[in-house]
Amino acid sequence: MTSEMGERPGVLPPVPVRDLRAHEGQYGAPGLRGQALTGEVERSGLTGRGGAAYPTGKKLAAVRERAGLRGAVVIANGMESEPASAKDALLLARAPHLVLDGIALAAEATSARAAYLCVRRQAQADALAAAIAERSGYDPVPVQLALVPARYVSSAESSLVSYLNGGPARPGFTPPRPFERGVRGRPTLVSNVETLANLALVSRRGARWFRSAGTASAPGTALVTVSGAVGQPGVYEIAFGTPVQDVLALAGGAGTAGVQAVLAGGYFGSWLPGRALATPAAPDTLRAAGTSFGAGIFLVLPAAGCGLAETARVVRYLAGQGAGQCGPCLNGLPAIADALEQVAFGPGGSGRGAHGRALRWLRDLFGLVEGRGACHLPDGVARLAASALRVFADDVRSHERGPCLAARGRPVFAVPSGSARAAGPAGVSMAGALEASA
Repeated sequence: MTSEMGERPGVLPPVPVRDLRAHEGQYGAPGLRGQALTGEVERSGLTGRGGAAYPTGKKLAAVRERAGLRGAVVIANGMESEPASAKDALLLARAPHLVLDGIALAAEATSARAAYLCVRRQAQADALAAAIAERSGYDPVPVQLALVPARYVSSAESSLVSYLNGGPARPGFTPPRPFERGVRGRPTLVSNVETLANLALVSRRGARWFRSAGTASAPGTALVTVSGAVGQPGVYEIAFGTPVQDVLALAGGAGTAGVQAVLAGGYFGSWLPGRALATPAAPDTLRAAGTSFGAGIFLVLPAAGCGLAETARVVRYLAGQGAGQCGPCLNGLPAIADALEQVAFGPGGSGRGAHGRALRWLRDLFGLVEGRGACHLPDGVARLAASALRVFADDVRSHERGPCLAARGRPVFAVPSGSARAAGPAGVSMAGALEASA
């Protein structure tokens, strides 16, 4: 392990490093392994980059403690089912072997006997299959590639476990959690591909190097996807703690359009008002501001946009993405979508009474669905809708007279219609466009 590398922390190489020989030349061999690596990861403060921000070292240790004679299982989650995110696709396209190194190191650290890399795009699977083939005999635990059906809830930990166990890719009720009993009943580590790439770097460069970026409470860097009303939508790498306004500046800023609000955390996030753009971009600071970092997604709403209309479109999409196995998804989410559409697009004038009833029903629905689903989809939808009512409170009142001009206009956010695949500002898949340009 080399702790003084003379370079800034970062997981995304500036140019693609796709073949194994180039990867070894760029990064060298892994350093720390096994329990020594787990200890270094704990000291580094690395947390999950898939949205939950759970300490990675604790996850590794918890799975290893339960591995026993049967061994554990490692799942690398590259599903990226959040339509507004493109970071995992870009990382897998540019540095596949860094992720595969992370899988191998995680398998060794947890005493795993099986490892899987889960993705949802055939083109990704084909490219990664070639990278895995290059490593034949290189890794003690060969990586098995799994092409999982694309759906918003397919990327949940329990969905991946269910699918690899031969069932549908839909969430299960917990407990037990995967680290307790997962694939084939074995303790299972489910980790985002960006997290695993960072694990591979900590193995080589150590905790001190990793902590040289970010903040004391949120060390390291993170890949973020910025889209909406910005000049250059795409994936950027930032140090945790970078003010949100500076994150937007990396993507060209909003220009003369101005920023009314930012949907932080993506479709599963909450609204951050434009007056709060000085907030540091990190899980703890955004949480304190009433929103979330999530998987590093920032959707920018211009000053002339309608936050209620944008939220209603996102909620309608999410209402169609449930697993269909419990009441909050089957009944609650469509009802929330209906009520929010009434608030955003419903008639004014003689329809004012309907507006008020829809608003009251909407707030009642939040309490009826929160904490009652097999997964967290109902909680996320309720949180998103509630944040829209709070941040756009003036619009809620003005929409009583009828929808604003922006609500009737072209959407700012490209929300999928009947598809789990995201479209970019010009109707092109953002992830696909980034892969093509990588």
